[in-house]
This record gives sequence, structure tokens and C-alpha cells, in this order.
Amino acid sequence: MCHTLPDVQRFFSGAASLPAMPEVAQRLLSCFRDPALTLATLQAVVATDAALSARLLRLANSARYSPRQRVTRLDQAAAIIGLDAMRGLSLAACLVDQFPQPHGFDRLRFWCQNLGTAGYARMLAEQIDEDGDVAEIAGLMLRSGELLMLIHQPGLTALIEELAGPPDSVFEVERLNFGVTHAEVSAELAVRWRFPPEVVDAIYTAADPLAARPYSPMGALVRAASVMADAASDGADPLLSLQQTQPLLLQRLGLHPDAVTQALPNWSRLTAAVLDLIG
Repeated sequence: MCHTLPDVQRFFSGAASLPAMPEVAQRLLSCFRDPALTLATLQAVVATDAALSARLLRLANSARYSPRQRVTRLDQAAAIIGLDAMRGLSLAACLVDQFPQPHGFDRLRFWCQNLGTAGYARMLAEQIDEDGDVAEIAGLMLRSGELLMLIHQPGLTALIEELAGPPDSVFEVERLNFGVTHAEVSAELAVRWRFPPEVVDAIYTAADPLAARPYSPMGALVRAASVMADAASDGADPLLSLQQTQPLLLQRLGLHPDAVTQALPNWSRLTAAVLDLIG
């Protein structure tokens, strides 16, 4: 369960200026919880937002999918992208313009890490029979708090980025300097944007999954996915980095390295949509 920490509140002192959760994103979130969701239903939701539809058409025509003929209709785009990919990419495309863009912010790297964390989280969830949709959404939102921290204390946040070295080290550096991590700030944002409670809990407990009571497998796998995305974005081996930096977390999740290796999605494929989403 997410409990707002006093140190988190200062990052929401200008909350009135934060963008509202887009209406279409709320509809997409409700779709994620529908076990009977069909591609046609999801397409109908996307079609209500012209900007979102345009982004997905651009994505369907991108090198990631390389269609034989130019895709001009949303139903064609939906068929090419597929249900699982379209759910995550639609939400990402819907949210990409809602986040503030502070000066000096590396938007490309930020969204690569978001999509990478989301993709790894879904894969890990499937390994331990957890809800892949919840894992993907939580992974997509995990880093959003970094932007609020950067806006409110740009100098200190930039310093933390410099001090953070190996994958996953940023959590400890943030805790020492801010008293909270970006995961806890992200969880508060998810509360304000009315994300499902299980998503909020996954983000919040990802801040320190081994200390969370009760233990949250979802929070643990989201943190593991974050480690892997950190490593992959720097060109390192994601699974090896997870084994080196969070061995107890890997053990607590009951993940088998050989099985993870076989299921590990390609980083380039996970992040291939970024330029089409943020362009």
C-alpha cells in the first residue's frame, strides 16, 4: 500500500501546474484490466484521440514493423502492431507529451528507459506468473518522478545523475540526498493520476522491494526490470547486471537465469518505437 512520505510532498508544491491525466489514457487504463479485451475494442478507444491515432499510424509505418505498403488506416496499424504491443505503446504515446521537459533533459534516453523497463517488467512477470499488464504499466511510470525532482531541484538532481555510477545506484544516491527516491515520487504522481492501486503499489514498493511489508512480487520485478534497463541503456548485459547488483532480489523473485536469458527481449526492439512516439 502506498503511503505518501513528507519528503515527497515538496515535489508537488506546484501540483496545480501539472498536466491532467488525458481522458483517453484513463480509458486505456480501464482496458488494461479487461481480460476480454479485443484489438477492435482497443482500436476504438485509440480512435477517439486524433494525436494518439497519428502516432500509432506513424509507428506502424516505421522500420520496427516495415510494412510492405504504407499503412493509412488505424485498423491496419492495429493488426500490424498486435494487441499486447498496442496496449503498452498506446499508453506511452498518450503520456509522452504530458510529462514536463526541463532544460537539459535527455528525452530520448528517458523514454528508452521507460519502454525498456516496461518491456522487461512484462517479461519478468510472465516468468513468475504475475500480471504482465500491471507490470508493464508500472515499469512505464517508474521513472516519471525523476522529472518532477529535476524541475524542483535541478542542480541537485543533475549532481545525482553524475554521482550515480553502476546500474541501480541512483536509488541509494537519491535517498541520501533527497530523503526519497524517484519511485516514491512516481507513485504519488500515479495516485494523483488515478492509476489502479496495484500499479501504484508496484511503483511504490519498487523503491525498496526487499524491505516492503508485505512483500510485493510486482514491486520486486519492476525494480529488477529497472536495473536491467539501466544496464542495457549503457550497453551492458542486463541479466548479468541484475545478478551483480541485486542478487538477493533475483533470489527472492525465484527467477532462473537460464529461463530469463531465453525470454529476454532484444533492447533495440524494445526501444525501436521511441523516436516515433516522441517525434
